[in-house]
Amino acid sequence: MTRFPPSSWFSLYCSLGFLLLPLLLSGSQRPVSTPALLPQQAYIWQRHWTPALIRAMHDSEPLLTGWRVLGAELSAQNDWLQTAPDWSALQASAQPLSLVVRIDGQLNELHDTATIGRITALVAQWQQHGVTLATVEIDHDCATARLPAYTQFLRQLRLALHTDIALSITALPTWLDSPQLPALLAVPQQSVLQVHAVLNPRQGLFDAARARAWLRAYAQQTRHPWQVALPAYGTRVSWDLQGRIRTIESEQASLTMRDATAGATQELLVSPQAMRAFAAQLERQPPPGLNGIVWFRLPTDDDVRAWSLRSWQAVLARVPLRTALRIETRQHDGELQDIVLRNDGNADARLPPSIRLDASCQAADGINGYTLESDAQGNYLQRTRDGLLRAQAQRNIGWIRCQQSRINLHVEP
Repeated sequence: MTRFPPSSWFSLYCSLGFLLLPLLLSGSQRPVSTPALLPQQAYIWQRHWTPALIRAMHDSEPLLTGWRVLGAELSAQNDWLQTAPDWSALQASAQPLSLVVRIDGQLNELHDTATIGRITALVAQWQQHGVTLATVEIDHDCATARLPAYTQFLRQLRLALHTDIALSITALPTWLDSPQLPALLAVPQQSVLQVHAVLNPRQGLFDAARARAWLRAYAQQTRHPWQVALPAYGTRVSWDLQGRIRTIESEQASLTMRDATAGATQELLVSPQAMRAFAAQLERQPPPGLNGIVWFRLPTDDDVRAWSLRSWQAVLARVPLRTALRIETRQHDGELQDIVLRNDGNADARLPPSIRLDASCQAADGINGYTLESDAQGNYLQRTRDGLLRAQAQRNIGWIRCQQSRINLHVEP
């Protein structure tokens, strides 16, 4: 969900079952069930439906219990921008569908009547294309001071929707201290708490300890079922020389915030392993009312900042995650060899910080996020930006020139 202040900084089932394990208690064996698995859904946030997106949707559907699909955005300038979904793909889905409407948090006024009219017209358009909607979700990152006006808007919208369609909203941790929050959450039948991309970017994309605290606090504020939105992507943020955010690159190629000269740049990442561990803890100790996880966003083969589809599906299926990084050389031309980093595992792996090169080689250089450095021990390739190497993928990270065919390379922690 690509978002920017005041409230957040940019706009993000496996089948239920129990596993019985033998346990020896008081001299007898008693079956003990593992925690119930939380239902899982996913956001389809892409503005353009590509063949890769449709394939990812088809291949992932058996692991999910619903799709939340971005249908339109209302910009801060009050411009109404609709996406162009693939109607055939939505019609073919056997999972419940939610139509998501994003309303920019910096919009000065909602203009309730006009905005609700746009939303109900959009619902009618989707229904005319043969799409059955279970839910309409509003994603509005408004400032806390605007929650009373937002609450009134939601009341009117709920009255305008057909009774067969539930109303949902996304909620922010910044709202937790507002006395208005319980009244707001009483209006929609469900809500989704976003716990990623809600801090200052310098604090990272996701903080597990903070997220757990927010979940506990949120459970005390709502009496309706709710879900939590977890990240399955990374993003790149750059700042200008004055420390202001200049660009954000996530599901969009580049979102320019300011025109000043660029300063620092940081890759914000969360690994599949970290998020799988967090989700597993939620299933062991779910906060009251939590009834599902919504992943942001559906990965595709052409989405360079999301996890790989293979890795995400392994997380959904709760299978053990394994990375298998290998560094190898491949003959390129004469004494020149390419340096290739491979990941043969089923989970995306963090790029290694450095790779020590064979001291007997005459020349080398780095590419694709690596540069050549040297110290008292010799030459090495230094990672210049953080990132993930996708499962079953490879990356050419440099070249080396050696007279011998066998070259020693060492990945350093």
